[in-house]
Amino acid sequence: MSSDVRLGLGLVLLLLIGCGALTFAGVHVRGAVVYAAARASLQLTVVALALRGVFAAPWAVVGVLALMYSVVVWTGSRRLTGLDDAPRAVAIACAAGAVVAIGIIVGLPTLSRDVRTLVAASGIVLGGTMTAATLTGRRIQQGVRDRRAELEGWLALGATMREAVRPIARDAVREALIPALDQTRTVGLVTLPGAFVGALLGGAGAAQAARFQIVVLIGLLCAEAITATVLAHLLGAPAHLPAEEAEVTERLRGRRRGAARARRPARPQRAARR
Repeated sequence: MSSDVRLGLGLVLLLLIGCGALTFAGVHVRGAVVYAAARASLQLTVVALALRGVFAAPWAVVGVLALMYSVVVWTGSRRLTGLDDAPRAVAIACAAGAVVAIGIIVGLPTLSRDVRTLVAASGIVLGGTMTAATLTGRRIQQGVRDRRAELEGWLALGATMREAVRPIARDAVREALIPALDQTRTVGLVTLPGAFVGALLGGAGAAQAARFQIVVLIGLLCAEAITATVLAHLLGAPAHLPAEEAEVTERLRGRRRGAARARRPARPQRAARR
């Protein structure tokens, strides 16, 4: 049995078992699981083919990095649709975190200065900035909504919007960094991260793999800290507070009533009585 056949059988078996567990639990997301797996397989296949060309023509790495960054900004912005000027804020915050971390890792260089290292480090760091931006923005959005009365009290006392939102922004940054902090604290004790395992499978020695992984982890902490801080600053002075739940509910009811009236067929006018 060839390795490709074993790979296919293993993937199908893993999907079937996962979907079976969800079916047993009554959780109807089997389609989403299968779609995510199929999409990941297709995307990684395309990326593998594209990277062959990148490694053969190093100048093409510019296009790869631009595509990565565009997807990061689009994905992060899509999660923060309720915040003012979210796309610009996410673009600036992710760029700030990624440029500093990748610049030190590859430009200094902390690791080797080659195309392979640049692509690998950029993919990991940009993914981390996307996660930090999403978590920070959503925490700010939820905090402003949940603590609206507190914010109105601060504004009534003469505080500026930025001063009123500052505690919420600080909490958002702290919460956004928890996944990266937990991953760094438990590395080697609970899990072996992907970069370490990938380096080992690629033929690197254990010491070299550990060196690459620790640089990546600390680079992620740096990039995510910068991204979360910059985004919290950019989103920390909203132009207005979000509508209260009662206002939102009434607005949605009004829209539904209007849509129902629009769908209702017009009644024929009765003839005027003589």
